[in-house]
Amino acid sequence: MQETADRPLIDPFGRTITYLRVSVTDRCDFRCVYCMAEDMHFLPKRDLLTLEELDRLCSVFVGRGVRKLRITGGEPLVRRDIMHLFRSLSRHLASGALDELTVTTNGSQLARYATELADCGVRRVNVSLDTLDAAKFRATTRWGDLGKVMAGIDAAQAAGLAVKINAVALKGVNEDEIPRLIDWSHGRGMDLTLIEVMPLGEIEPARVDQFLPLSLVKARLMERYTLDEIDYRTGGPARYVRVRETGGRLGFITPMTHNFCESCNRVRVTCTGTLYMCLGQEDAADLRAPLRASESDAPLEAAIERAIARKPKGHDFVIDRRHARPAVGRHMSVTGG
Repeated sequence: MQETADRPLIDPFGRTITYLRVSVTDRCDFRCVYCMAEDMHFLPKRDLLTLEELDRLCSVFVGRGVRKLRITGGEPLVRRDIMHLFRSLSRHLASGALDELTVTTNGSQLARYATELADCGVRRVNVSLDTLDAAKFRATTRWGDLGKVMAGIDAAQAAGLAVKINAVALKGVNEDEIPRLIDWSHGRGMDLTLIEVMPLGEIEPARVDQFLPLSLVKARLMERYTLDEIDYRTGGPARYVRVRETGGRLGFITPMTHNFCESCNRVRVTCTGTLYMCLGQEDAADLRAPLRASESDAPLEAAIERAIARKPKGHDFVIDRRHARPAVGRHMSVTGG
């Protein structure tokens, strides 16, 4: 019998929380220039939730009406024994309690895990890829190997996974390459989503120099392509158009130039069990303490309810051009992509 959520999580603005993004690690095998400092200091492993704790936490959210679960990082597929978590969570797909179990990855480990992910009920993956130029890719990721990512995408598609490409629009880096990314993605039957740089965490380059407004990108693309508005949503914040010339979908995630908070149905949990009700706010709730304090889920549920009651109407993203400070001090790899 299909499980149902008797008491859905509803925030103060009447939005029902149906989408949970869970970071399973702050570690990554890349050091993307807009996401991490090169010399990152990672969390002690004792601070991280165990795979069993992550499973329990996710299951409580599923029991309260979450229908979509995305596993993120850092790079989630570098977490040791991560497939144990996917295999365990797949029971919620089988029961009908969960509509979708998915993952955001840099693609470096996909060749190894694609078939197993598909066996666990994962039907689509998001792959972060900002450039198709191998030298530029190495420079942007610092440590990445484009060949491994391409092999991972091949393996994912061979396993029957739908692949969506996420590309961060970076001024002076890949802005001239966006049409190539569109043609390549759509040529392989993959959606492409463009994302504005988000002001999260202290990193070396001045983020104000990286910021490229997608309104400008879209205007440029309209000189080359016909972009037809479509009513398509994946549960996330992207707004999609169909590129008439390629037949493919192109998404825009614009936290800086267009606030998409009015329909936000998402919350995020970090690998340490910290619940962020909004990516662009510092307010958070500790779920690790109630999780570890009792074998009963009641304290954990109570902590979640109190947190959702504080979910804000919108984020505070802004790039501080005077002081080159991030709007939020934590890195994206800590919160989960």
